[in-house]
Amino acid sequence: MAIADDHILTLTCPDQPGIVHAVTAVFASHGHNILDLQQFSDPVSRRFFMRVHFGPAGEERLLTTEHLQAPFDELAASWSMTYDIRPTARKTRVLIMVSKIGHCLNDLLFRMKTGQLRIEVPVIVSNHPDYEPLARSYGIEFHHLPIAPGNPNSKSEQESRVLDLARRHGVELIVLARYMQVLSPTLCEAMSGRIINIHHSFLPSFKGAKPYHQAYERGVKITGATAHFVTADLDEGPIIEQRVARVDHAMDTKELAEEGSNVESQVLAAAVRWYAEKRVFLNGVKTVVFA
Repeated sequence: MAIADDHILTLTCPDQPGIVHAVTAVFASHGHNILDLQQFSDPVSRRFFMRVHFGPAGEERLLTTEHLQAPFDELAASWSMTYDIRPTARKTRVLIMVSKIGHCLNDLLFRMKTGQLRIEVPVIVSNHPDYEPLARSYGIEFHHLPIAPGNPNSKSEQESRVLDLARRHGVELIVLARYMQVLSPTLCEAMSGRIINIHHSFLPSFKGAKPYHQAYERGVKITGATAHFVTADLDEGPIIEQRVARVDHAMDTKELAEEGSNVESQVLAAAVRWYAEKRVFLNGVKTVVFA
């Protein structure tokens, strides 16, 4: 169980011998305990990924990690490495976007309130006003930002306001909780690797509108959901998590959608949790997830 003084180190670099030794030597030389270490060497991309959960030794306190910056900066320069160190107690600041389907939004807010997700949601954005009462019940700022049909500038103006809200609230991650609008390449680029979407099927199957109707018409026996990073290519971003649910011929489209919505909530919550816990790494068009 994490304590207030625990920290997480994440890093990635070109794969080469000696990385683990070099990293663990820094912790050993400063008297820190490694509580958990996960690593992966990708033989295709030839990149190395590591997540280290570390803490103070014995009864010592680890209130700052400034003393680790110099040695890890030196490693980063020597090994072409990017790294991050943050306290486990720090909560990821999340902006949630939603349209008219609210089960994923409701699930994320409940998990946040009960401590299942280490996130803070300072603001919710929607192109519809439906969930303002829900946001207010959690004390969360709500912004109704519709996109006017027929106005070619409406989407860019709306997304500009979204980015302004993200900057103003120090948002680290945008979550599309069944937000039924396609994001522009501009927003995708501005928040690259920091937007997670839930898709109501296994990608790339049953794209577009009414996926459960498509699934029903094809007589599927398994339905599921996919959480992925958002890119400018619609529903083609790197996949973080997928799960399934069994269905059968006796279920109608309503029952299929209900079963699917349960899976969607679980998959999105898992993806957000792993991102907040620094378990997700981008690896080209794929991800490395230390779940």
